Amino acid sequence: MNHDRLNPSPDDAITDAAAHWCMRLHADDCTAHEREAFARWLAADPRHAGEYQAMLEIWQTADLLPRTATVIEFNAPPRPRLRKRNWRPLASAAALALLALPLAGWVGWDQGWLPNHYEHYAASDRTRTVQLSDGSTVELNLNTELSYFNFKDQRKVTLKQGEAFFKVTHDSNHPFIVHAGHGQTRVTGTQFNVWKYQDHVKVTLVEGSVLVSSNGNGGGYRLGPGMQASYQAGDFEPQLAQSDDSGNSLAWRSGKLVLDNLSLEQALPVINRYLAAPLLLADANTGRIRISGIYNTREVARLVDNLPKVLPVYLTRSKDGSTVLNRISPPPDKG
Repeated sequence: MNHDRLNPSPDDAITDAAAHWCMRLHADDCTAHEREAFARWLAADPRHAGEYQAMLEIWQTADLLPRTATVIEFNAPPRPRLRKRNWRPLASAAALALLALPLAGWVGWDQGWLPNHYEHYAASDRTRTVQLSDGSTVELNLNTELSYFNFKDQRKVTLKQGEAFFKVTHDSNHPFIVHAGHGQTRVTGTQFNVWKYQDHVKVTLVEGSVLVSSNGNGGGYRLGPGMQASYQAGDFEPQLAQSDDSGNSLAWRSGKLVLDNLSLEQALPVINRYLAAPLLLADANTGRIRISGIYNTREVARLVDNLPKVLPVYLTRSKDGSTVLNRISPPPDKG
């Protein structure tokens, strides 16, 4: 299966089998024998695991399955020897179930439960621009991963990590929704940026309007051009600001990281987006030190090494190996 583009086909036996197992493993009456059979199917072909994982992600995104993943025993013990029995009725039932899957898929699409199209994109050590099947374009920053799902009544993107700039094709009857962290951004056609680090999310609007909501607020707040909304886990509503630094927030599109007189407490989430391991603060006093400068997004690790040269700090290692910033205490006042 091509995980960049998924076009389900009734003739794709692997896709049908993956959908069947996805339903059975999450059914209340799923038996131990079925789980053993699934483990054997999974081990029979390397493609089976990838197809099942993609099907699982689609169904979870459609909210048809519980978010808690079913525990699958990949190295299941050998199935005990069974007495001979007539398999013909079971084979017929299985054939009928597979024939019903395309109809179930069509019903799921018609009801708005299941997507008819799935795309997955990632950027690691360089930025990337992709075009979605609806004509929208997305620029992916370094270390960014997202998925796109096309439903009958909406277009849905899940930003798993990183940062992306969206130019959304207008379709008032088919809204475009970006899920990031514990909230979402809803549009019909506009240009905006979404930044995500851990459970922190910031949305910057460039053109048009968007509706941003955080966990617990279904209505959301509408942004105009130049406005920003930020939220994190536990926020009942996003924090709104008419920002003058939208250009700084979008500087990554030119490979730049702009820190404009930020405290280290504010700057570290932005810096850590580009690091393999997060930089930590020794204490709140260190977090109040301010930093400015323009840096290359592909050389942020060098920025960390150079911080003691430009700020009153020194670096130490924590017990888990993390790099820690410590403030150098000023000399005592002789007066």
